[in-house]
Amino acid sequence: MQKLNLPPYDVNLRKMGGKIHIFDPIRKKFLVLTPEEWVRQHFLQFLLHHKNYPASLIKMESGLKYHERNKRTDLIAFDRNMEPLLLVECKAPDVKITKKTFTQITNYYSQFQAKYMIVTNGLDHYCFRPNEKEIVFEEEIPTFKSDNS
Repeated sequence: MQKLNLPPYDVNLRKMGGKIHIFDPIRKKFLVLTPEEWVRQHFLQFLLHHKNYPASLIKMESGLKYHERNKRTDLIAFDRNMEPLLLVECKAPDVKITKKTFTQITNYYSQFQAKYMIVTNGLDHYCFRPNEKEIVFEEEIPTFKSDNS
């Protein structure tokens, strides 16, 4: 798999049924290793070990309905009051982040109202928050703070 612009971690891989699987510590199971899953798991580890997000406050691939269609968010991190704090959309490294990607996550925002949204392909990461008049980009991905700020 491609080297990402995220800190490396001790990846737990296993070959099952002729396919390589990667362990997801949140869902506590092995998943087929796709380029998008590679990014999702690396970004999860980044949040857990470098930004101090508790695993107990993270949900992976949460379902939602959007315009009568079933969709899934890649990752949602909650604050201690279980209010959505981060809404993360992951793409494979070879997928360019475009206006369409931002539209996708902002559509999900309408249901979750997270404080921050993040779009990543493992190489480029964009963190932003909605404002009443505009989107405000952050210089850094926020670190989890126990006071929910």
